Amino acid sequence: MKVLKLFFLALSVVLAFSTCTAANKVQVAEQDSLNLLAEFSLFYEYYKNKDYISAEKHGWNVIHRDPSNFMQYKPFRKMEDVLWYLYENTADNEKRAALTDTVLFLYDKAYAMDAKSSEYFLLKKAYVLEIWANAPVEKVIEAYETAFKAAPNADTFYKDRLGIIFAQNDDGHNGYKLKALDLYSRLSEAEPENEVWISRMNSLAENPQELASIRNQAWLLDKENLEKCWKYAETCLQIQEFDSALVPLEFLVKKAPEVINYWRRLASTYTKVGRTDKAISSYKTLIDLEPDNRENYFNIAIIYQKLDQLSVARSYLQKASKASAEPWDLPIFIEAQLYEQAARSCGFEFGDKCVYQLAVETYQKAANIDGSQSASARERVKALENSVPQQGDYFFRKFKSGDTIKIEGKCYDWINKSITVP
Repeated sequence: MKVLKLFFLALSVVLAFSTCTAANKVQVAEQDSLNLLAEFSLFYEYYKNKDYISAEKHGWNVIHRDPSNFMQYKPFRKMEDVLWYLYENTADNEKRAALTDTVLFLYDKAYAMDAKSSEYFLLKKAYVLEIWANAPVEKVIEAYETAFKAAPNADTFYKDRLGIIFAQNDDGHNGYKLKALDLYSRLSEAEPENEVWISRMNSLAENPQELASIRNQAWLLDKENLEKCWKYAETCLQIQEFDSALVPLEFLVKKAPEVINYWRRLASTYTKVGRTDKAISSYKTLIDLEPDNRENYFNIAIIYQKLDQLSVARSYLQKASKASAEPWDLPIFIEAQLYEQAARSCGFEFGDKCVYQLAVETYQKAANIDGSQSASARERVKALENSVPQQGDYFFRKFKSGDTIKIEGKCYDWINKSITVP
């Protein structure tokens, strides 16, 4: 019986102690909450009044304990302003070193707790590692690259910082120059009017040929990368190394045969190096890809004109005119050139003069459209006024005004047209 009494007495003591402890914990929690709110209020007030020295202690009290209830007030951003102020207003190197470590600690904690601003803190951490901490190059590069993965649309200021680091630390083996070139190429594509990026790319090489070599190396190290291949081709074209440009261009059309711009550059380059069969074949592929583009028919016509295949050239000029949504004087102007070219290579008899007259009539058609070639067409009409049949030529052959004369002769069997006697 005595043992039983002792048991109940002990139990009552334990229960009483537990009740007291629970009450104390609630009281302490409430007190902590009040203290944290007071600390944040003091931090906010000092910050608002730009008393950053007084604000620091209270800001750390909040951040070290639990800032989660105050995230809408951006405590980490405000604490960053405090620390940057302290850093910029001291010349003591030891204090600056300590503040650098503190800022980096703040960014790591902010990254873990403030998801909405995590990209911002990653970028600022990379910048502080570079500028304040003078961290090893590899560590700084890693920090920037990590930040850009999280924030691909980061401010170009930070991307430029990384590009400068790459350019300044290339040793001929680490590939940093290639990385810098790739970075500035993307920036230039995004901001084509920004001359800074062009200047940065040009500074990476001592001359245009070296720039082409760098782009070639970048492509060869990543052979399936079509963007790098295209950049190399463009650089070759810019410095007029057309034979070199053919290698990447042929690779591009093989890998991406549906991309019109690749075929257009390839066809143009084949033309420049005199590979006419390849050029014609490429333009025919372009016609299949975009049958309504008048330029493709016109470009083939010019090639055939240079080959002296005048009949074929004219057929493509006519197709170019049909493909044009509006009157286009250029194909008509070139057609007139074909007739003039044919007459010039044949002779200067009456039949030849009639072909010159056909050229004049065709030039007049081009001039009447009042397009880009109208002035040139009128000049050619005037230039040929002594090459066309004169009144005496018609008179002795008993032709009268309004009569039609069929173009005939061994040089002109392809023309199949007539002229009208003036």
